[in-house]
Amino acid sequence: MYPFKYVRATDLVSAEELLAGDEECVVLAGGMTLLPTMKQRLAQPSSLLDLSDLDEFKGITVTSSAVTIRAMTVHADVAESGEIAACLPALSNLAAEIGDPQVRNRGTIGGSVANADPAADYPAALLALDATVVTNHRSLPAEQFFIDMFETALEGNEIVQSVSFKIPRRAAYEKFPNPASRYAIAGVFIAEFDGAYRVAVTGVAGAAFRYSAVEEALQADPSVESLQQAMEDNPLDEDELNDDIHASAAYRADLTSVLAQRAFLRLDS
Repeated sequence: MYPFKYVRATDLVSAEELLAGDEECVVLAGGMTLLPTMKQRLAQPSSLLDLSDLDEFKGITVTSSAVTIRAMTVHADVAESGEIAACLPALSNLAAEIGDPQVRNRGTIGGSVANADPAADYPAALLALDATVVTNHRSLPAEQFFIDMFETALEGNEIVQSVSFKIPRRAAYEKFPNPASRYAIAGVFIAEFDGAYRVAVTGVAGAAFRYSAVEEALQADPSVESLQQAMEDNPLDEDELNDDIHASAAYRADLTSVLAQRAFLRLDS
């Protein structure tokens, strides 16, 4: 690990000042990806800005139409929230399947979203649930937030403050996890909003994406047969899919079809 300066933020103003004055400063939310990367000397930030003392960045708020999770809320709190389980169980189930207990008790939703790992679970939920990412400067719809592998629309002095998810009529998430890391080799999140469907896929390409052909098919005919036919008629382009030691592009394409069908069948459960 290269030398770095550690700063524990006491308020948002001082955090913003540090980020504005040091282009190589990196925000430390949970550190589940950042710290291992630094240990391997694949990252060399000049400073780490730890937000863990900022209570205004922690907590969950549920209204009749939305679930808002502040950035420093750990995955375990999302998984164990009775309020979320009551109105959006697919989201609490997703959080419960992230990593292992150590990761779930240290990793945060803000860190996961800002990191934009192509195999992370939350990006699929953000896209399927028409989420909004709120930073210290603006609000960004999920559609505009994720750009590419480990790349988001965040600017150098922006800090994720919260994520707000719309509450659907029904939703379900299915993933095929890597047996070691529990990251998604493929994952599909389906949400229904008054007959309109949103289908998001993660783990398969450089960034999570919506499967518009499947969404249109389900809106016209909400059945697993319709979903399957739409995927056969509009297959994923394997040249644009991840192909690595964990799974080939063709395998990921097949997994996406299977997981989409499973998620749709779980909408009523």
